[in-house]
Amino acid sequence: MSDVDVDVVVVGAGYAGLIAARSLLNSGLTVQVLEAADRVGGRAMTVTSAAGTAVDLGGQWIGHDHVKVRSLAEEFGVSLFPTHTEGKALIRHRGRDVSMLSATGVAVGAALTRLAVAERFGLGARDDQTLATWLAKVGPRRARRLLEVALGEVTATDPESVSVRAVAQGIRGAGGLREMFGIEGGAQDALLTGGAGGLAEAIATELGPVIQLNQPVLGLARDGAGVTVSTPYGASRARRVVVTAAPPVAKAIAHRPALPEARELVQRDTFMGTVYKAVIVYDSPFWRADGYSGELFALDGPIPSAFDVSPPGGRGHLCVLVPGRGARNLDDLTEETRRATVLAELARNFGELARHPVSFHEKSWHRDEFVLGGYMAWPRPGSLEAVRTAGAQPVGRVHWAGTETSPRYSGYFEGAVLSGERVAEEVLTAL
Repeated sequence: MSDVDVDVVVVGAGYAGLIAARSLLNSGLTVQVLEAADRVGGRAMTVTSAAGTAVDLGGQWIGHDHVKVRSLAEEFGVSLFPTHTEGKALIRHRGRDVSMLSATGVAVGAALTRLAVAERFGLGARDDQTLATWLAKVGPRRARRLLEVALGEVTATDPESVSVRAVAQGIRGAGGLREMFGIEGGAQDALLTGGAGGLAEAIATELGPVIQLNQPVLGLARDGAGVTVSTPYGASRARRVVVTAAPPVAKAIAHRPALPEARELVQRDTFMGTVYKAVIVYDSPFWRADGYSGELFALDGPIPSAFDVSPPGGRGHLCVLVPGRGARNLDDLTEETRRATVLAELARNFGELARHPVSFHEKSWHRDEFVLGGYMAWPRPGSLEAVRTAGAQPVGRVHWAGTETSPRYSGYFEGAVLSGERVAEEVLTAL
């Protein structure tokens, strides 16, 4: 890469970086976007199935109140379609259905309400208490297990790795229990035709040559006049730099002079969630004919949750999410065995047709060297207040964005877009 002087270098071409770059370009600045991977989108990644349908291997759902992403979709001519909800949702334990009207369901509802109330009023949601410790007090045992599955699906981490207060704060930032766990009217309200990765690519196409792929940023050297940005292929000089990579990923960037302790702490004391995702494509959503919605929470077995994410047009898509330890266990299997395991679990719950897909797509996000996991970076237990206090305060001429920096919808594309808009305003003010 030849030396190029620009107003702003943006590190990362996920939604935060794309929106920041677009806003800055539209304000008349010169911008360069450096992306370490060979694609744009960050935690959004869309591939094409053997049936020609778009398959989201990364983030996918657009919430009812995610107005920024919905506005972008409309601007770029990308339609949304509602997540399928008609039919019976399955909660299974040892081959039997579990009703939310049972003692298990009542206990789960009560526990989630206590969690939300604790955060709202600052009562009992402690940062020095892990979610696992909090869950251990929930009874009966089956209710505790259902909570582990549900909270694992929305946090993508092990309960012993995150504090109960961090989780409670995440629920509040997402708009509350209804928003975080809801489908129709909630955070899983709709999906993008062409996929979330498709919308990211449309934005990137508009930005054109300012985006450079396969350009990992190795170092940032700050001085009074600007920042020197180093990659394996050379260096460029910018008046300001915006880093949109998640803190555990950004930790790999060397800084000169060294970052202040508060910022170092954000990168040192946060970790990415762990999640395996598979999308299985069928000729049709056959489970609907049997009266099933496609939503599954399994309290035993290797596949804890599944969802119907079928696009309009007749093909059937089932999405499988496996967080934390379960995802790492799947890593130990061969690709063939892992596929057979996933299909066998789907067949156990939805019938033998589940063993015969048109195509099978999978991704272990914690093994992606440029993302390190999903859906977001969590503060380690005991670190929440220090991470919050540091926030996204600029360090000299270096600014910070990304979904983790957004107080609202952190962990969602909406949070990433909000952070991109916020940091662009911040840079414009500074310049």
